[in-house]
Amino acid sequence: MFTKETYIERRKVLKENVKNGVILICGNDLSPMNCEDNAYPFMQDSTFLYYFGLNRENLFGVIDIDNDKEYIFGNEITMDDIIWMGPQITLQKQCESVGIKNLSSINELENFILSLKNEKRTLHYIPQYRHSIMIKMSEWLKTSPKEINNHVSRELCFAVANQRNIKTEEEITELEKAVNVTRAMHLAAMEKIKPGMMEYEVAAILENVAKSQNCGLSFPTICSINGQTLHNHYHGNKIKDGDLLLIDAGARLENGYCGDMTTTHPVSGKFTEKQKDIYNLLISMFDKAEELIKPGITYMAVHLAVCKVLAEGMISRGILKGNADEIVEKGVHALFMPHGLGHMMGLDVHDMENIGEPIVGYNGAEKSRQFGLSSLRLGRTLETGFVFTVEPGIYFIPELIEKWKSENKFIEYINYDELEKYIDFGGMRYEGDYLVTETGNRRLGDSMPKYPDEIEKVRAKAF
Repeated sequence: MFTKETYIERRKVLKENVKNGVILICGNDLSPMNCEDNAYPFMQDSTFLYYFGLNRENLFGVIDIDNDKEYIFGNEITMDDIIWMGPQITLQKQCESVGIKNLSSINELENFILSLKNEKRTLHYIPQYRHSIMIKMSEWLKTSPKEINNHVSRELCFAVANQRNIKTEEEITELEKAVNVTRAMHLAAMEKIKPGMMEYEVAAILENVAKSQNCGLSFPTICSINGQTLHNHYHGNKIKDGDLLLIDAGARLENGYCGDMTTTHPVSGKFTEKQKDIYNLLISMFDKAEELIKPGITYMAVHLAVCKVLAEGMISRGILKGNADEIVEKGVHALFMPHGLGHMMGLDVHDMENIGEPIVGYNGAEKSRQFGLSSLRLGRTLETGFVFTVEPGIYFIPELIEKWKSENKFIEYINYDELEKYIDFGGMRYEGDYLVTETGNRRLGDSMPKYPDEIEKVRAKAF
């Protein structure tokens, strides 16, 4: 948690940007795994955390702009809570610690919202993603749960996104902590991966480092010898000599700030010549992004420049043919990188994903529908204070290759005979977390191995 003044200032800025009406920001409740008393680990809604700072369940924040009043609706600590969970700071004192003087029970929230409706005042809220919260809101608003997200406030969505997208110095400090724990996770795995291990053993190493630093995971770990499957959460394969192991994992601090990195490891300790060749192309894509990132450039332009490096690399290797600009324009390169270059990062690993990529990542502009480009989460003009990932990848997806080949798709650009030599290659990705500075950019965290010789030097510790 930050100081009381931080949360007061954040809410003040939000009120100034929305101007009138009443803002409702819903905290999360507990989500049962298999019964009510056996819940998943609690994770607070990030927007509630940003403006109200209280990391406990069943709280709702209300900002009455018109009357300049702020409320928390939640139930005070009971003796039952103390018996089961131990002594706790009263909710009233917790509210005061973030500058909130008005505390009311949750039961009073329905009448409060009803009074707004009777007074014909505007209620602003952002899209909801928890069905339990949507059901509660539907009862208060006298509508169907299915209708809740049809009435969100675009004005509030833009105000929240534009405020949260710019990270303050204190936020950058926390993000850097999360990135360094993430770094330690990857390095620990890099030093211990050996042929014969199971993927889940490596995943356990990653999670152990996070837990040992009082962190959780910012998303379910990807740890796979089948790196060509982009979001592969299966960990049941045995790791063998000659394999590439792709790890995409991150730490989440207790206060919610996230890290996110991807590394690709030669299981044998050294890359084969073929692996090193493709890996060098991957890093040249990463370096191109780092070269271009600065205020004023769109991330769409950075993404397309990186895709051109990929296209030129595939042309030089005889896998693609023709003009690199045409290849990128038509989306041929997406055969090898069917995702975007990166995403905003903060209190969510995909920051404010519930508000939506068109608002958060495009400032309201329409996203492309082209295969590959449609998966670019961030395309807007970069501003000082933005924090996001740089995450190029190169994949040889047999099913996708076979589909395009059977359709004679882009045969004027793709040398399918040469591509066949890579059909069992798999996939690789490399990812770092970046801050846009006034003059350019800075990679967050301590130095991280990137080039093949750096990777192999750390991998040697495993043998």
